[in-house]
Amino acid sequence: MIYVASDHAGYPTKLKVLALLEKHELEFEDLGTNTTDSVDYPDYAKKLAEKVISSPDSVGILICRTGIGMSIAVNRFKGIRGALCRSEKDARLAREHNNANVLVLGSTKCCAKRRRIIKEFLNAKFEGGRHERRVEKLDKIN
Repeated sequence: MIYVASDHAGYPTKLKVLALLEKHELEFEDLGTNTTDSVDYPDYAKKLAEKVISSPDSVGILICRTGIGMSIAVNRFKGIRGALCRSEKDARLAREHNNANVLVLGSTKCCAKRRRIIKEFLNAKFEGGRHERRVEKLDKIN
């Protein structure tokens, strides 16, 4: 399952992301927002984090204007490894090396590359090995 959420600034981009997931017949759940009216991004980061934590095989995609606010917010949750990715390489390495389970996108950044970034994130797999102990240490941080 892929959970997707945004704040008001990310809403137009979220619609494009949902269309892409639908086109590729991927299972997803839209967690809001569903308007460009002002909302507080931590509320949507929390909603998505709780879903991803409760479903270990799932991933999330969060979107706000720069991606920075959502990245800060979602990484407050134990068991979440959110990565703000601005390139395909960032997305691939976030999964392979850090076992990232949330992709964070900025709505004003990487527009031309967005599809490729999402594809890399969803297709990459955690390598384990030498990276395993580092991810375990991340999960032990309060």
